[in-house]
Amino acid sequence: MHLAIAGSVAADHLQTFAGRFSDSLVPDQLDKLSVSFLVEDLDIRRGGCAANIAFALGRLGHRATLVAAVGRDFGEQGYQAWLEDAGVDCSRVHVSPTLHTALCTITTDDAHAQIVTFYPGAMSEARQIDVAALHAEQAIDLLLIGPDDPQGMQQHTATARSLGIPFAADPSQQLAWADGELIRDLVEGATYLFTNDYEAALISQKTGWSADEVRSAVETQIITRGKDGVTVFPKGGDPIEVPAISGVVAVDPTGVGDSFRAGFLAGIAAGLGFERSAQIGCTIAASVVETTGTQEYILEREGFLKRLGSTYGEQAQAEVDAALSLA
Repeated sequence: MHLAIAGSVAADHLQTFAGRFSDSLVPDQLDKLSVSFLVEDLDIRRGGCAANIAFALGRLGHRATLVAAVGRDFGEQGYQAWLEDAGVDCSRVHVSPTLHTALCTITTDDAHAQIVTFYPGAMSEARQIDVAALHAEQAIDLLLIGPDDPQGMQQHTATARSLGIPFAADPSQQLAWADGELIRDLVEGATYLFTNDYEAALISQKTGWSADEVRSAVETQIITRGKDGVTVFPKGGDPIEVPAISGVVAVDPTGVGDSFRAGFLAGIAAGLGFERSAQIGCTIAASVVETTGTQEYILEREGFLKRLGSTYGEQAQAEVDAALSLA
């Protein structure tokens, strides 16, 4: 199954604030907001939603095509080699001759709330990527369209619809500024819609769609709920509830949703059903949340399968063992 992952590639600047952002917010003065948070540390890591998903797919034994726009520093600083070593196909990456790779600054407080700023840089050239040409060279079985240059996201979505390419809508961070019309355009007709519970509510608020209307607009909606697990809503079927992995010691939530998406898609690509696919997603997400950085975790087959089985049972472990080819 040929998975193509479109979206951002970025350098992540990760910072930690010892306290809670909410303690510095005055509800009736938010229109005059002016706050400063003194952070304790700075970690510079590889990131970006599309890169995180493609990396995790590679770790799970599936070679995906990265569809993204980057700067020349992508190769010069070793990020491309890092992804290729992990099993990611970077042959379709667009390299800007003038702009730097995107930069994401993420500050996390003691409650794991986050404040994020994002400089798009070369990501603004994602609209120059020709998904139709990629599909002509090697048919795409599923195109995930993650947060990216807005025009690029719209173009990729329109191309997928016109060519009949199944697509997964994953607008996530771009929902904050997007209006209802754009969100409806990115979501409608998707084979899969990935959101967390807050993003699901935001889609309803901005589009005017009820939760049921959102689900009727797509084939399957997947809502992640952090420590409360995941709910999968197949069209015409009953919701599937999958608990999170137990015994997780959370360190950094950055990139956890991306890794879940990769695990879910790896299960689908391997022919597994929604429940097993969500269980794979939750298991790899547990490894990511316990590690600082979105691509710094280590997956070892025996340990991964044992952890999955400890929460979801021996049958789940056996089925995933037979389906996945992770080392």
